[in-house]
Amino acid sequence: MAQQKSILKLKGTIGGITFYKSKDGYLAREKGGVDASRIANDPGFARTRENGAEFSNAASAGKLLRDAVRVLGKDASDGRVTARLTQVMAQIKNMDEANARGERHVGEGMAKDEAKALLNGFNFNENAVLGAVLYTPFSVDAATGEIKIAALNPQNDISLPSGASHVVLKSGFASINFLTGESEMTVSAPVRIATNAAEQAVSLKPATVPAVEGTHFYLLSIDFVQSVNNADYSLNNNSYNVLAIVGIE
Repeated sequence: MAQQKSILKLKGTIGGITFYKSKDGYLAREKGGVDASRIANDPGFARTRENGAEFSNAASAGKLLRDAVRVLGKDASDGRVTARLTQVMAQIKNMDEANARGERHVGEGMAKDEAKALLNGFNFNENAVLGAVLYTPFSVDAATGEIKIAALNPQNDISLPSGASHVVLKSGFASINFLTGESEMTVSAPVRIATNAAEQAVSLKPATVPAVEGTHFYLLSIDFVQSVNNADYSLNNNSYNVLAIVGIE
């Protein structure tokens, strides 16, 4: 590794030398690494291929879940949600006792209660975790996906960000088959409540039950908006919005 001293700072690869910028400044190094065809065929890289296959499966499973809940999660996620979810999926993949190393699959591991426990409570936005935003208990109906809050007082039961005039709550009922890649999610109608509203009961029931056979995920979404002239505006790039898995069957 060598430092670039020229007035012109280069980026890219020229003649086998790679030029790049790091925290230490502009650097240059000779292009290296193992040829891709060797990794794909050399018996000495069997473990590397196995690790790569299993990581790919974990990443694909995480993407399948993110895509399935995207209708709720597009306004409630952080910059590391992909990496965090892949990490959990890798742990679930390790629970597959049916397949050999390199062929272990999230779909097999997901059948275990321990796997479901790893994902239950997962927050898609680490900047706004459910337990730090909603302080009152709620119930989940596993048959319908309905989430009920017996008595919600926004001023006492929700951590309200400055500037929010209303809170919008929704529930999601997703069914995901990690073996086939099929998924379906239904969402409740939004319940929009003024932040200064009186205590009230809340019911969030998805319109239908998903038809896809798979693992059932129950999700709670909490968004904060500021209403101006009958139009709702999100706060601070949605950084206060919550999306969490509140149950798995």
